[in-house]
Amino acid sequence: MPISGSTTGRRRGAMVIASAVFCSTGLVAAGPAPGGGPFPPAPVPRLDWQPCADGTEFDCAVAQVPLDHLDPGGRTVELAVVRHRATGPGRRVGTLFFNPGGPGGPGTVQMPQNYESFPREVRERFDIVSWDPRGVGNSTAVNCFATTAEAVAWRTSKPVGLPVGEKQRRDWIDAFADLGRRCRLRDPDLLRHVSTADTARDLDQLRQAVGDPQLTYLGISYGTFLGATYANLFPGKVRAMVLDSNVDPQAWTNHASDAEPRLTPFLRLGSDLGAAGDPGPVPLPVRGRLHGRVRLLRGRGAGDPGQVRRADAAPAPAAGGRLDVRPDGR
Repeated sequence: MPISGSTTGRRRGAMVIASAVFCSTGLVAAGPAPGGGPFPPAPVPRLDWQPCADGTEFDCAVAQVPLDHLDPGGRTVELAVVRHRATGPGRRVGTLFFNPGGPGGPGTVQMPQNYESFPREVRERFDIVSWDPRGVGNSTAVNCFATTAEAVAWRTSKPVGLPVGEKQRRDWIDAFADLGRRCRLRDPDLLRHVSTADTARDLDQLRQAVGDPQLTYLGISYGTFLGATYANLFPGKVRAMVLDSNVDPQAWTNHASDAEPRLTPFLRLGSDLGAAGDPGPVPLPVRGRLHGRVRLLRGRGAGDPGQVRRADAAPAPAAGGRLDVRPDGR
């Protein structure tokens, strides 16, 4: 899902990103969600960065990570990774990991395409890194067809675009059920390990590979669910997160129910049932810290990089950007 929208929207989004990634505290729940218990330690991947092509400013590498994070000594999968180094000499803060959404958006394509959309302050002070999640793109991919002809035949078996009416909806669901069967036949082990929780653990492996003690992250659309899953699994490893165009985790996981989903986001093989867990109500101390932080930001003077300003206010210079709120104060 590329970064898009009006110029004003992109500018405001850039300001929010700049403000958030320079903030050193992530607001996450105090403890891990169910399923986030101890996993056996896995070797930290080695990233052998090389220019992606002659004359490019982007570097590429391949990370080896466990197929099953419960079995770090077993089969491994490859993750294709791309990086643009921080452009401000001597000002580097760390690495900003970017997931463009999807699920399955190829970060090795979409990050370079949208690199100039990142705020200048962020590009100066962070290496920006993205990757193709396991199962797609140039990473170890789920291949559901033996031939191109099979793939074309499957594609033409379902309605073009979004389904309209009960018949098209049923044809659409049947086509994707058939796709799931085909994928399971070709590589069932890989298909069992392409959940968001698996990808969140891959992200933690990449964080360790670049040497960052905590994660700085930008996720768009589905990438917000990936970020929420990471924060639940690794609550002490979040430095700062921007979750843009949020996906409701409960809707995505069909409320951890095996019943037929009422919402379309879950029509994807059910691999994310309970992936993020349910942290329950936001604890009062966490809620209090959030409200206190907002009050603190609103009280800062003009030009402060953490300042919160109304969207209709005149822009103020800020080293780290500006965080806009709507005119109604929300």
